[in-house]
Amino acid sequence: MLRTEEDAYRQAFTRFLAGTDEKSNTHAYLRDIMRQLPARRVLLDVGPADGTTTRHLAPYFERTVCIEPSEPMRRALKLACPQAEVVGEPVMEAGIEVRADLALLSHVLYYVPRTQWVATVSRIMQWLAPGGLLLVLLQNPDDACMRMVRHFTGARFDLRELADELAALPPGLISGIELDTVPACYRSSDLDDTVAVAGFHLSVPGTTTPRREAVEAYVRQHLRNREGEYVLHHDQHALRLQRPAS
Repeated sequence: MLRTEEDAYRQAFTRFLAGTDEKSNTHAYLRDIMRQLPARRVLLDVGPADGTTTRHLAPYFERTVCIEPSEPMRRALKLACPQAEVVGEPVMEAGIEVRADLALLSHVLYYVPRTQWVATVSRIMQWLAPGGLLLVLLQNPDDACMRMVRHFTGARFDLRELADELAALPPGLISGIELDTVPACYRSSDLDDTVAVAGFHLSVPGTTTPRREAVEAYVRQHLRNREGEYVLHHDQHALRLQRPAS
């Protein structure tokens, strides 16, 4: 990604965070999950980006390990969570020695070829301690945000399909599979902000970026409510994968 593209992406992401309750709802969900863990020795965050969620979770664990291939994100991560051990290789190339009580793969699979989802998740499962938990987060494919993504790009990302594929694997690696929904909604009274946020969500690898005029027309038609506010529902699916206790 070129520097100008990276800056535009960051600005759109900042606008998105300013108008959504995603982070607060996600962090509340994760706190509930952590209370149920039998141990909190090691956190493994795969693709933590700028470390916003890592910083929230790390104080609950004795050790935090992150896998982040992006150099700009690694720099931001070090500022946000200086105590974290950061590995720069991708998942399938990373050589780490951890037994994590909780592993997090949050909104990363958009950037992983669909044919590699099972292999990627299986690799991370091998880094879990007995009884450890892997959380995989993606947006609910049936919500307004992902309907917009399909409209412009044809792309679809569905953790329910992944859950079915993982359930068909030979026994031994995964002892439990559950799917939760974490609500999230973006709201804004500003058209330019909403169009920028829509463009952020439409930045799907391997697809063509739609024209701004087309995105604006879609936002006006589909996201504007009767009060003139722009509303984009983007609930998350959270796939809980448990490693056998022994």
